[in-house]
Amino acid sequence: MSEIDSLQGRITAALDRIGAGVSQLAKTAPAAESSAVADADALRGQLQEERSANAQLEERVRVLKERQDSNIAKLEKRVETQAATLATLDAELQRLRASNADLREMNAQLRSAASDGATSPELINRATIAEVEALAAQRAADVAEIDAIITELKPLIEEA
Repeated sequence: MSEIDSLQGRITAALDRIGAGVSQLAKTAPAAESSAVADADALRGQLQEERSANAQLEERVRVLKERQDSNIAKLEKRVETQAATLATLDAELQRLRASNADLREMNAQLRSAASDGATSPELINRATIAEVEALAAQRAADVAEIDAIITELKPLIEEA
């Protein structure tokens, strides 16, 4: 029986300690609870600030992407225009080269005929036609070159 009394005394002492701990918790719980609520409110505020900052950054990225896409489209259009201009200029230069080759050949034939003492009106006519074609080709090449220059200067002037 003495064992039972001893166990009962120990259980009573343990219950007293538990009761004292519960009463102490009851006194500090409202303070801890209000502290936890304040911490939660502060965390919610920080979360909202981060969401706001994230939304602003996303908007900036969207604006930058739109601007970049617009610049890329402008550059692609400009490259296409320059390629077309260069193709036209190249075609005119090829025509000029062919015309100049014809003119050189006609002049050589005319010189040869003149050195032989025979001047053929047909040969002179062909040489004159070749010269006129060479001048027309030269003019067309000059126009193509000027168009290429104007095409390059136009965006610069519009920016200014």
